Amino acid sequence: MSTENSGKKILVTGSNGLLGQKLVYALRQRKDVTLIATSRGENRLKEKAGYVYEPLDITDKVQVQNVISKHQPDCIIHTAAMTNVDACETKREECRLINVTGVENLLSSMHPQTHFIHLSTDFVFDGNKGPYSENDTPNPLSYYAQSKYDSEKVVMQSETPWTIIRTIIIYGVSENMSRLNLILWALKSLRNGEKIRVVTDQYRAPTLAEDLAAACINAAMKNKTGIYHVSGSETMSIIEIVNIVADYFGLDKTLVEPVTTSSLNQPARRPPRTGFIIDKAIRELDYHPHSLIQGLEIIKKQLRENGWLVESKH
Repeated sequence: MSTENSGKKILVTGSNGLLGQKLVYALRQRKDVTLIATSRGENRLKEKAGYVYEPLDITDKVQVQNVISKHQPDCIIHTAAMTNVDACETKREECRLINVTGVENLLSSMHPQTHFIHLSTDFVFDGNKGPYSENDTPNPLSYYAQSKYDSEKVVMQSETPWTIIRTIIIYGVSENMSRLNLILWALKSLRNGEKIRVVTDQYRAPTLAEDLAAACINAAMKNKTGIYHVSGSETMSIIEIVNIVADYFGLDKTLVEPVTTSSLNQPARRPPRTGFIIDKAIRELDYHPHSLIQGLEIIKKQLRENGWLVESKH
């Protein structure tokens, strides 16, 4: 029996992004999965074998309908989104088009039995009482957060089997390094001897991209539905995260300037303290997150392999 018939056909949106890349590289190895990778524009991944690539702009309904009807996936893992919080605040129409209309386009084009796995964020909460469980009530503070909460509601109201996976500060090494996540931003800046301003009054649980990808894949393969909180297990201040990065890579912490959120005058409000209770994901998605130090070990190895050599005292 061919893989085409015996396996699960999974379509990933946003395959050029950090999480999308990790999903593609994990899923393309599996004999029980037929993979369709999609992203806006051309395929920017080095490895092109083991999956089909389709250019896909989720804001274009006709394009979405064509790609989905062509491949008829059993499951869609939807990672594509506009995630720059301040850009979303100032470019609201674009934010809504990608984060809400894009989801509506996918859901309206799908077969009713297709499993839809939607990525969301800790920012749906106001940050007054973290860590949060799946049962806590969202209260978005920014337009980005509102767009993600609105997209969650669209997903929950759909007839299809759905899963919402909320996460916090995804970090990891991507091939094209087109956007630096918190860890790589701190690492690159400090290695270059640049001073960086880092907030002391925001608390998060950083999430290794490989861990998040594994949770998404387990949700798909186990047909798990409902809301899941998936993040690192350690909640700490942003400045603590950055200082751990500096210590691990033997960099100069005097370049790190502590600041408060209010002093940054950012367009979008941020929740002060999030963090997740991840017991449900551990129990039902077999989720076992790496510690931040373990995550940094993985990053160091990947940066060396990619030629972005990082000298470390470890």
